[in-house]
Amino acid sequence: MKTEHILIMRFSALGDVAMTVPVVYSLAKQYPDVRISVLSRPFAEPFFENLAPNVSFMGADVKDEYHGIKGLNSLFRRLAAKNFTAVADFHDVLRSKYLRLRFNLGGYKVQHINKHREGKNALVAEGENKNLIQQPTSFENYAEVLEKLGYPIKYDFTSIFPPEGGDLSKLPQQIPAKGTRRWIGIAPFAAHKGKVYPIEKMEQVISKITYDHPSCRIFLFGGKGRECEAIDNIVAKHSECINASAMLRGLRNELILMSHLDVMVSMDSANMHLASLVNTPVVSIWGCTHPYAGFLGWGQKEENIVQMDMPCRPCSIFGTPKCLRGDFACMNDIRPEAIVSRIEAVLNN
Repeated sequence: MKTEHILIMRFSALGDVAMTVPVVYSLAKQYPDVRISVLSRPFAEPFFENLAPNVSFMGADVKDEYHGIKGLNSLFRRLAAKNFTAVADFHDVLRSKYLRLRFNLGGYKVQHINKHREGKNALVAEGENKNLIQQPTSFENYAEVLEKLGYPIKYDFTSIFPPEGGDLSKLPQQIPAKGTRRWIGIAPFAAHKGKVYPIEKMEQVISKITYDHPSCRIFLFGGKGRECEAIDNIVAKHSECINASAMLRGLRNELILMSHLDVMVSMDSANMHLASLVNTPVVSIWGCTHPYAGFLGWGQKEENIVQMDMPCRPCSIFGTPKCLRGDFACMNDIRPEAIVSRIEAVLNN
């Protein structure tokens, strides 16, 4: 009898791929005799490398090595050699649709994600057409694909690490010992302006937290260029702050450190999902987007969401359109005290 072997495809951005992890883990645990291969961009390997004995990762650089039709045909030949018995398309974009077509023509059992575009379009509609109703989460959408393939799951995931967290000894020696100090993570940036809390107001949050908790350490997470410069400027003014991303230099180490934070403060961004994968509570700040679109981090509590109640919100699912008002009030009008209050609530728990 042919061994059951599922291919799960999800390319896209870091946060979207991170949201597959709880579903893949639950599948692996409940079907231990089924082989599972996750196909994604190479950066995602740390999510899956030690997730479960029956889970393996396949990296594919679809922007270079496997670019275009020729590249996708080459990728398909690589995949076909694995003798999959089922294919789950968690992405449903041109690349995955083409691969899906090839698998369908080959007689494979194939299913793809329902993104519930109609409901999401109603979320961001203007005026009376707006319908502010919770949409199915990405986790539910992914699980639905597996159920259609004959693999219904019950969610069973806490963290990619053991209960004690990742191994701190693998981190650079510059990371101070935690002891009894509070460790707080802050990821102040996102891909789009409408999802970013003003950096000068985030500095006010930092000043208040460090005043109330003088022995704490605040680890700042961010990207390159101006983001890194902004973080360095904060670090220069606040001795309690550390540029974590610059020091750790890689996703694996960032996940280890996040697993030991008492709380993470993040936008609607990848860092919210990274912290969620290591069972760290997140105070998430939302501007032009909204949790009702289904992208809140795994296991995160609604009471830790900070957002403005405005008739124009949400105006975007992913954060890309320009502000309809022109002033980004959904972010600019959030008071630093509101964020500090939620941080304190988590710390007191």
